[in-house]
Amino acid sequence: MKALIFAAGLGTRLKPITDRLPKALVPVDGRPLLDRTIERLIDAQVSEIVVNVHHLGDQIIDFLARKSYPVSVKISDERAKILDTGGGLKKALACFSDTADPILVHNVDILHNADLTALYKAAQSGQVTLMVSDRPTSRYLLFDESGRMCGWTNIKTGEVRTPYDHLDLTKMRRWAFSGIHCVTPEVVRMMDTMPEVFPIMDFYISRCKDIDIRAYVPEGLRLLDVGKIDSLSAAEAFVRTL
Repeated sequence: MKALIFAAGLGTRLKPITDRLPKALVPVDGRPLLDRTIERLIDAQVSEIVVNVHHLGDQIIDFLARKSYPVSVKISDERAKILDTGGGLKKALACFSDTADPILVHNVDILHNADLTALYKAAQSGQVTLMVSDRPTSRYLLFDESGRMCGWTNIKTGEVRTPYDHLDLTKMRRWAFSGIHCVTPEVVRMMDTMPEVFPIMDFYISRCKDIDIRAYVPEGLRLLDVGKIDSLSAAEAFVRTL
């Protein structure tokens, strides 16, 4: 089992903390987000981890050099140019020693109680498996009754993005993406036609008609996105309940 941690983000919503510290190293209850994410992945039996870096990447590299995890942790270096989530995944593929099994992709700023082993097991039968939930947001992924992704919508603006000509929105299930998913190397290689820098979700939305992208909805999911300053105090209370 292998995993990629997205840790290259600029962390603009966490300013001014991220003026001096990369988002991945922002502490929650005394431990950096990156350390917490790696430990969760180790608990899920991940044996190989790649971490992509950009903003203040030297600090993340130095942090990992000082740590002694019982699994391989490698760096996908984007310090010269940040590649967004899609470009970051495409570049990181070459860092893995084995490119046959699915890759579990995990945003560094997501705290949750999900069973990642169960997610990875569910991903063995598909090309892309997105962990989603029924929670309030303005942007939702759209899935048909079988759980296959068909598009995306912004309910505030009414915008809908889909490769289908006549999508019946009344039959679609709306689920919010968690920032965690599994993807096969086969699908990552399809990204070769994409530009160097692109968001992963743009690719999934544009290709969901010919790529089997499935929803994984864990029971009793509790999730917190540590993306803003005012979420840090909530995050400290959150991790104490996990």
